[in-house]
Amino acid sequence: MKRFWKYVTGVVPAYGLFPLVFSFVFNCLVYSGSRAIAGGWYHHNIESSLDLRLPFVPQFLIVYFGCYIFWAVNYILAARQEKEQVYRFFTADIISRCVCLIIFLAYPTTNTRPVIEGSGFWDLLAGWLYSIDAADNLFPSIHCLVSWFCFLGIKDQKRIPAWYKGVSFVLAVLVFLSTLFTKQHVLVDVAGGVILAQICFMLGQKTEIWHIYERVGSKIEKKINRYIEGAKR
Repeated sequence: MKRFWKYVTGVVPAYGLFPLVFSFVFNCLVYSGSRAIAGGWYHHNIESSLDLRLPFVPQFLIVYFGCYIFWAVNYILAARQEKEQVYRFFTADIISRCVCLIIFLAYPTTNTRPVIEGSGFWDLLAGWLYSIDAADNLFPSIHCLVSWFCFLGIKDQKRIPAWYKGVSFVLAVLVFLSTLFTKQHVLVDVAGGVILAQICFMLGQKTEIWHIYERVGSKIEKKINRYIEGAKR
């Protein structure tokens, strides 16, 4: 246990642990909770004619599924910043999910998915994705929102090399494309996710809202520190 907590606090400082973990938990609650509440409600289809012309390219599922690694790495990097910047970033993250929850309940959306008829690897993988992930909670796209946060969260960090910032930008764009070419989202969903992330990030950086979250987080940080110190003895 001592080695475990030494490793954890070596990767993420104690003040970053709660915001990082809570971000994941709150995201799951918003996504699953809104689906549980509004799953049976009428869903609006906001596909455009351009969306209908975009091809189905199941190979993009590599990016669609692989982005979870990208998210984990960059959110950990965001949680390793100075304490103020950690809370500014994760305050923006929470605000964005609150907005998503409101939209998911107030204006549920759906889209038209292709009929999977083949039996090849990519067809089976797409069919499996569609079977576990209903065509709802589409606008704004959380996939795109989180991916853009991954770029925003590291772009101003001086200790992050420029090449990785460039890689993060490219990966975020690839995720945008993956949501379209796997027919998981439509163009408006992508734009909505990116714009919402940008607005919420600005709120986190330009306002003092983060102090509210920091007051709560600091109390939990103290408990985490006491627990870690006890585990190290």
